[in-house]
Amino acid sequence: MSQKGFDRRAFLAAASAAVVGGPALAQSVDGAGTVEIERPINHVIRRNISSFRTLDWQPHFSNLTKGAVLVDISSRALHYWEESGQYHLYPCSVPLTEDLTRRGRTQVVLKDPSPDWRPTPSMKQRNPEWPDYVGPGPDNPLGTRAMHLSWQYYRIHGTHDTRKIGRRSSNGCIGLYNEHIEELYGLAQVGTQVLLI
Repeated sequence: MSQKGFDRRAFLAAASAAVVGGPALAQSVDGAGTVEIERPINHVIRRNISSFRTLDWQPHFSNLTKGAVLVDISSRALHYWEESGQYHLYPCSVPLTEDLTRRGRTQVVLKDPSPDWRPTPSMKQRNPEWPDYVGPGPDNPLGTRAMHLSWQYYRIHGTHDTRKIGRRSSNGCIGLYNEHIEELYGLAQVGTQVLLI
């Protein structure tokens, strides 16, 4: 019994000495969603919480007229630059398989503030048990907002199923958390250029 008490005291004393005598390690989250970690040598390293990397628009677009959306399928991230250059980064869901994935340039052609959903013919063929129509609301797979792209059946939309974000889980569309699609919906406009890579 006394041996256990001694070991406990020794452990607590050693832990206290390490905390008091050792260098401080501080971290904080800034408004950009990154963590700043201060090393004992006062070297600051910035890491994105979600491990997505920020990108520049210039390698992908010639201008930011009407803003620009870049969807990186491999990192499952949607990058948006406002016309002013203000940058936004959102985690997203991407298509389940390569054959459902489309890459290239398109644009926003319609903004739907209360989307309804109908499965495409190929979706219905793969999943005949799916309903033919789902109106706006909590059962709608398009969430609270949708932006139609110039490619038939392709959209950037929300989802009520938050487990899908950050995964290969869609039938071709790009999905965002509802709060993120609502923000993007308010920023983007018809004619916003979109590139999927």
